[in-house]
Amino acid sequence: MSHYISKKIPVITILFLIFLNSCSTVMIDKSLKYNKNKVIDDILAIDESYSDLESLLYVSIEDQNMYLLRKGTIYKAFKISSSYYGTGSEAGSLKTPLGKHEIYKKIGETLPINAILKGRVWNGAIANVITEEIDTEFDHVTSRILWLDGLEKGKNKGLGVDSRSRYIYIHGTAEEGLIGKPASDGCIRMYNSEVIELFDLVGEKDQVWIY
Repeated sequence: MSHYISKKIPVITILFLIFLNSCSTVMIDKSLKYNKNKVIDDILAIDESYSDLESLLYVSIEDQNMYLLRKGTIYKAFKISSSYYGTGSEAGSLKTPLGKHEIYKKIGETLPINAILKGRVWNGAIANVITEEIDTEFDHVTSRILWLDGLEKGKNKGLGVDSRSRYIYIHGTAEEGLIGKPASDGCIRMYNSEVIELFDLVGEKDQVWIY
């Protein structure tokens, strides 16, 4: 009997470890699947000259994905979270504005991961990141900020619809468990580690298309 148990325990242990590993992978997995041809077709429908841009960020509201393109080729893809309230440019609407934008300013280059920025300033606070699908009463801006400026007058630039005046950012969030579904108060949210990565890959004046 003891011989039988000694032969079985390693197998059970291995299976248990595989189960734990698979569960943890699901919880922290940030990868995403997408149809590259469809993404390019969608961008082509917006502006055929997209490939002339050295660097372009394309945000798909429908897919809740953001793509970094280099000279027309998809270089990197990220899961994002746009506004819970839908899309729109009206001041005070808390909606995510559509259309062409550019990065007006990059903020937070030397900050630690999960640093909370209030009014684009860090006061030393670090966010407790929530990985479960929990919507809190806070909309913390964390880690990095890419502040957007609209490029289309009357749509996302100008009186009453101005993205820069509305403080529309790409930024990290404490509610990482909600990434992949609309949950923000207007901005584009990202995982903290990924917004830090993206921050170093783009520059001010790089264009951001939100559609």
